[in-house]
Amino acid sequence: MASPDPRRLIVNADDFGLSPSVNAAVIRAHREGILTSASLMVNEPGFAEAVKLAKENPGIGIGLHLTLLMGHAALPPEEIPDLVNARGEFSNSPVGVGLRYFFKRGLREQLRAEIHAQFERFHATGLRLDHVNGHLHLHLHPAIFKILMADAEKLRIRHLRLTRDCLTRSQRMTNGRWFYRVSHAAIYAWLSRRARAPLRQRGIRHAQITFGLLQDSRVDEDYLLKLLPELPAGDSELYSHPSLDKFMPEFNALISPRVRELVSKLGIQLIRYQDL
Repeated sequence: MASPDPRRLIVNADDFGLSPSVNAAVIRAHREGILTSASLMVNEPGFAEAVKLAKENPGIGIGLHLTLLMGHAALPPEEIPDLVNARGEFSNSPVGVGLRYFFKRGLREQLRAEIHAQFERFHATGLRLDHVNGHLHLHLHPAIFKILMADAEKLRIRHLRLTRDCLTRSQRMTNGRWFYRVSHAAIYAWLSRRARAPLRQRGIRHAQITFGLLQDSRVDEDYLLKLLPELPAGDSELYSHPSLDKFMPEFNALISPRVRELVSKLGIQLIRYQDL
């Protein structure tokens, strides 16, 4: 008999469109492994190839990986001069960016223009918007989240990543990097709490918990084999950064026969955001 509270899991790859290596890893992990969705960077070198691959593989859910730091802008520098340099590049300093976006209210209209430009570029592909999240989870930054919620209907946001990982569960599965893990667990617990009510009011759906945050690009096979039996009832998301070069262990984890076998043995349903 089916469980009254089945365990359903979105398995997402961030940074789709960043490079040919990432694109190849994402599609192979979908075809050969457990990957169900990917978040598209619309301003990076592999964007056009990623769109082509997504259309050739319609079973994969494609969302927008909103990029407002450590990447390129959709708008020319003269339209958002306070956000990017002369080459159209955002700052690589997460802390500096976070503080500037929070305290400098004069940046809000430039942020709104760039956010809308990235959504427009995504919608112009003709792909269905499976979900929205942000590079380094900046979509939950108070200033950016406020814009997303104010314009949610126009931007066609129906599903969004509510980034929140469980520190207690993480402690049972991995060791080390305590400052990173404790600080990130606390920050995103606060951000996710303040985001829940606006999301509920607008009918924007999300998974209840997001795994991968406290691993910091270390979502390897060993972690997945420990995580899957611990997966709570209901809807969860696991995200990673598979590639065929820098993050090869994360790619290998997603196509691991042992991981695929365990998913099947535990009766975990693999879904996309649009299936919520």
